[in-house]
Amino acid sequence: MIYFTSDLHLGHKNIIKLTNRPFVNVEEMNEVFIHHWNQKIQNNDTVYILGDFTFKMSVLEAHNIIKQLHGHKILIKGNHDKNIDVSLFDEVCDFKIIKYHKQKFILMHYPLLEWPHYFQGGIHLHGHQHNHRDYNELMRSKGIRRYDVGVDANEFYPVSIDEIIDFMEGSNESNKL
Repeated sequence: MIYFTSDLHLGHKNIIKLTNRPFVNVEEMNEVFIHHWNQKIQNNDTVYILGDFTFKMSVLEAHNIIKQLHGHKILIKGNHDKNIDVSLFDEVCDFKIIKYHKQKFILMHYPLLEWPHYFQGGIHLHGHQHNHRDYNELMRSKGIRRYDVGVDANEFYPVSIDEIIDFMEGSNESNKL
């Protein structure tokens, strides 16, 4: 299965206050994110991390967290991924388009107003804004095929590609997101 997430900001204690995350400290936040990740992700799954995986964390600390996480990890760089050790990931890039069951997904850390395959029904996945769940509902209600995969918009869990498709189609399964 393919999953997406963004803006974990592992190791960033101020993000708790800046985004009103319900954690006592950064250690609790990191532990919850690792637990949520491994609840959903199996070792043969692929996870696209759409930026800002860590913040001011040493390479050794980042490596210690990454080795705990299931799945193949592909990083789409965000604004805080400037000094990231690329060897920690299976692939690192700035932008990517993937195809799944004839549906194109445009992956970038930043939200775009228009993206490749926009007029052909392409779905743009992004992070960066630290939106909450209502953002994705609002985009869908306006007919905008853009989805924030960030942890703040998805109850601190990665989101599967099938969950996003169901959400975009407005099925009852989308209520699980």
